[in-house]
Amino acid sequence: MSEPQSSLRELTLRGVVLGALITLVFTASNVYLGLKVGLTFASSIPAAVISMTLLRAFRDSNILENNIVQTQASAAGTLSAIIFVLPALLMMGYWSGFPLLQTAMICACGGILGVVFTVPLRRALVVNSDLPYPEGVAAAEILRVGQGGGAQTAPGVASTGAADAGQESAAARGQGHGFREILLGGSLAGGFSLLTGGLRLAADSVGHWFSVGRAVFQLPLGLSFALVGAGYLVGITGGIAMLVGVFLAWGVAVPWLTHLVPMPEGATLASFASGVWVSKVRLIGAGMIAVAAVWTLITLIKPMIEGMRISLAVLKRGQGAASQARADADLSPRLLARLTLLMVVLLGATFWTFVADSGLPAVTAWTLVVAGTLMAFFFGFLVAAACGYMAGLVGSSASPISGIAVIAILASSMVFIGIGQAQGVLGSHESVRFFTALALFCTSVVVAIAAISNDNLQDLKTGWLVHATPWRQQVALIIGCVIGAVTIPPVLELLYHAYGFLGSLPREGMDASQALAAPQASLMITIADGLFSHTLDWSYIRFGIYVGAAFIVFDALLARFMRFHLPPLAVAMGVYLPPTIATPLFVGALISWLVRRRIQAQALAEQRDAAPRLAAAERKGTLFASGLIVGESLVGVVLAIVIVASVASGGSDAPLALAGAGFAPVATLIGLLAFVAMCLLFARRLLART
Repeated sequence: MSEPQSSLRELTLRGVVLGALITLVFTASNVYLGLKVGLTFASSIPAAVISMTLLRAFRDSNILENNIVQTQASAAGTLSAIIFVLPALLMMGYWSGFPLLQTAMICACGGILGVVFTVPLRRALVVNSDLPYPEGVAAAEILRVGQGGGAQTAPGVASTGAADAGQESAAARGQGHGFREILLGGSLAGGFSLLTGGLRLAADSVGHWFSVGRAVFQLPLGLSFALVGAGYLVGITGGIAMLVGVFLAWGVAVPWLTHLVPMPEGATLASFASGVWVSKVRLIGAGMIAVAAVWTLITLIKPMIEGMRISLAVLKRGQGAASQARADADLSPRLLARLTLLMVVLLGATFWTFVADSGLPAVTAWTLVVAGTLMAFFFGFLVAAACGYMAGLVGSSASPISGIAVIAILASSMVFIGIGQAQGVLGSHESVRFFTALALFCTSVVVAIAAISNDNLQDLKTGWLVHATPWRQQVALIIGCVIGAVTIPPVLELLYHAYGFLGSLPREGMDASQALAAPQASLMITIADGLFSHTLDWSYIRFGIYVGAAFIVFDALLARFMRFHLPPLAVAMGVYLPPTIATPLFVGALISWLVRRRIQAQALAEQRDAAPRLAAAERKGTLFASGLIVGESLVGVVLAIVIVASVASGGSDAPLALAGAGFAPVATLIGLLAFVAMCLLFARRLLART
């Protein structure tokens, strides 16, 4: 039986404007966090809470309108995954800044193609599937909890009139408390970020270096509040896996390699061990990431084929919004085909602007444009089905976008090497440099497609659960991609000129310790440049492949006999990322696990069901953790504006600094005490009975 047409307002101007404002905040936050630590966060739930809180001022606001806002905001926030690749063009010296038009077109074309590719998968992977979609289901639950307080409800999710007053009051309190958690987490993390990155009164990491014989060890701990929040969202399984990676790197590989090579004259333990980690151990991590990513893709071949079959079948049937019930109406196949054609044309034009100044013969240039466009399109189509399935299976946060990027850079590099050798133009240093940059440029499009397809089906699952109109959500996703595409380039430009990237500083005399690491982009350069210039040290990468394969087997055995996972990709990231990133992630994951255990123990002692308290603690923890991430990231962006303004007027790179190098011991103590206090407050708020 078809559903009657809803009279509720859904895709509204005020919702689009509010979504755009939230988009600006979360996109800037995700770009900063991704460049600093190599991670981004899902913004659906905090966006939903903010939307519900603000739209309560309008009596005719409703759950469907709030759903559109969070859909739009989450799309743009997810698109910031482009920073996993694109900064590599500056880090290798090919770009001196981020060209606004090229960067925006990569984001917009890749993002919209990610939406288009996953629309035909909605019925198979959302409606007719038992995939859990953790973030999508959680966002729907948040929207349902907050649907009272004067807001109207959608057909199929409305409460009966028996207890409207009590439900509305509870919903209003839930919205208020949820927004309060975001604000509290954001204020704490923002204040600490100001102390560390602005005033320089607190340290952002602590560590102890020591040697046993000639072997060098490090006991590291990052003090980032945002990473604690990210670790809480990642969960204990991912946290333990990354900690295992840290142990492999700094408890096994670095000590062993430093034992084999004498420390150079005049070097410190820290500089010697860090150099070994950068030049050798990170290559082992790169090999582990590559094999884990390939294994993930192999496990997804079946759903990828099924997804493509479903996509083609839907296009042949030609069913569109006009012939379906409201809650099951997608954008029409004709419109999707036109959008696809437009994006391919714009993508080809964008590739041409990149290739036009290369000085290559016209035939070679056009061959590269066509090859890059088609490869980005077809490989993006494949990974869209894979990422959509993985998002439904393990969630957007755990879906291996980094692994997809590794596979994409390998594939695009090999294709361009073949073209360059066939055309006889791949010989000089400049040509190798250009082809490396082109492979990175192409990979960035694939990553944009993968990131949005990863998010799209989560949002459509939320919409399905609250009886939203799919085609309106898909329009909101496209709007979010466009807004994100306009936002990302200036934010990238701002952060680069304020902090610089690891190995690429825009001005002489900048403090290299404040440079943003952009770890995935650094990995992309290592792989692409090594392939084109034949300088890649395959011995360490091969060893990493062997270790990664061993962890794949080990994880399968654990899952079979102990019902516990040790995700190989997370272990590899623990090896590859700086230890001051992985350790606070583990702390956040540990807080999540300890809180759950404490609540379960209390419920058992009181002979009560633990599920309600666990659900409440999970919602509160998700919002507080999101606040930690957004607060620290936003202050980082604001400080970037202050730094750029100071430099432009002839000032220093640290205009707000109140302390110098001699204050370091006290700053370390302040940072450590503040970090411990925040963790205790986080845990106490989750355990508090409401």
